[in-house]
Formats: sequence, structure tokens, C-alpha cells
Amino acid sequence: MYPEIFHISFLHTYGLLVAIAFLTALWMAGRLAREAGLKADDVTNLGVYCALAAIAGAKVMMFVIDIPYYVDHPGEIFSMATLQAGGVFYGGLIAALAAAWWYMRRTKLPPLATADVFAPAIALGHGIGRLGCFSAGCCWGVECHLPWAVKFTNPVANQLVGVPLNISLHPTQLYESFSEFAIFGILYWRIHKPHARGAIISLYLMLYSAVRFVVEFFRYHEQGNLWGTPLDTSQWISILLFAVGTAYFVRFQGRLKAQVGQA
Repeated sequence: MYPEIFHISFLHTYGLLVAIAFLTALWMAGRLAREAGLKADDVTNLGVYCALAAIAGAKVMMFVIDIPYYVDHPGEIFSMATLQAGGVFYGGLIAALAAAWWYMRRTKLPPLATADVFAPAIALGHGIGRLGCFSAGCCWGVECHLPWAVKFTNPVANQLVGVPLNISLHPTQLYESFSEFAIFGILYWRIHKPHARGAIISLYLMLYSAVRFVVEFFRYHEQGNLWGTPLDTSQWISILLFAVGTAYFVRFQGRLKAQVGQA
């Protein structure tokens, strides 16, 4: 929609909103960490490490998903378009989790409690970040003719991310953004209620994976689906994460009921 700010070509709306998303998420994680009695400085540093790992992981997943294209066009790996692309969120999430595991072992932060305070922060930051996707035009949807369909008309958006112009599309970026804000609201409310450690991050995995699974049906995928199935890579990952999140959520909620019963 508005890929550039005030027609300043080097100041892209996507980059600005991603920066705002990161700072907002970091602030929220620090605030929730203090409420949970965790060391806010360690949690903030963890957020920085996770962000760097997420950027790298999202790019790597983008290459992995579309290997044939980058094999045929190796120069695109280091192109400006690739550097400006956000990558695949799940790749960033997996890399961030790996970095978090390493840092929490190093600083002795309690893994489950730390993950819980990050869950609402991730949802909030991701919701803002998807607004950046919408402004740039990336992660666009398939053609549709519903009342809320959107048309991208700025040639800069087409040059930067390849979004088709003047065609009615599903606003998949907004579907995910608004869903993330709703998830944030649920998690923020839930974290202030009695809960077992690990329940909040488990709930996040359940809610986000369900949303992502549905949104993917309305999103354009140049690389097609995985293994010739009706589902793409992100949907298979969503199924896995939903199963993991559900299993742990049930386990942690059962542990909380047992603790309440003993009390």
C-alpha cells in the first residue's frame, strides 16, 4: 500500500514497522518479566539474540522452501530483493527457539517461565510486523472479489516484492495481523491468571499455528504445496506445532490442577 515513507526511497515502511514491532515486543517482554520476578536485563538480552537468530532463520527457511529457484538463480541469494524480504516466519521462530535454549542455559533463566513472558510479546510484535508486510505488499493473498479485497497499485511495491498490481486480492497480511492482536489479548489476559509454567507459550503455539494453517489457504504460493499434497510447508509445520502445543498445554494445566488440589 505504502512501501515508502514520504517518497523517500531508502526509508521503507516495512523496515520501520518491523523496527517498531521489535522494540514494542522487547518492551512488553521486559515488563512481563519484571512482573514474573525474572531478571529484566537478561530477558531483554535474550530478546536481542532471538531477534538476530530469527532474521537469519527466516532467510534460511526462505531459501530451503524455494531451493529450485535459487539453484537456477544463485545471484538472487545476495540480491537487494532477498535482503529486503522478511523471509519465512516459521524459520525465524525455530532459529529463535534454538538461540533461546542456548542463552537460557548460559544465564540459568527458567525456560518455561521465560518462554511464557515472551509469548504475548511475540504475538504483539508479529501483529505489528504483518502491518509492515501489508504496507510493502509482500505475503499477498490469492485473487478474490469479496467486499474487503484489496488492490495494490504502487509500482514500487511490485518492484520490491513482486505483488501483482490492480488485482483484487485477499488481504492475508491483515488476516494474520488482526489475529495476532487477538492472540496477544488472550495471552496477556491469561498470563495474569493462575497458570502452570509453560502454559502460556503452549497456548500461543496452539493459537498461532491454527491461525497460520487457515490463512495459508488464502495466500499466494509461487513454489506450490509440499510433496504434492493440498498443504504447503507452513501448514505442515502448523500441524506439528499445534500438536506439540496442545500436548504441553494439557500437561501443564493438569499439573496446575494437581497443585491446586494439594493446596
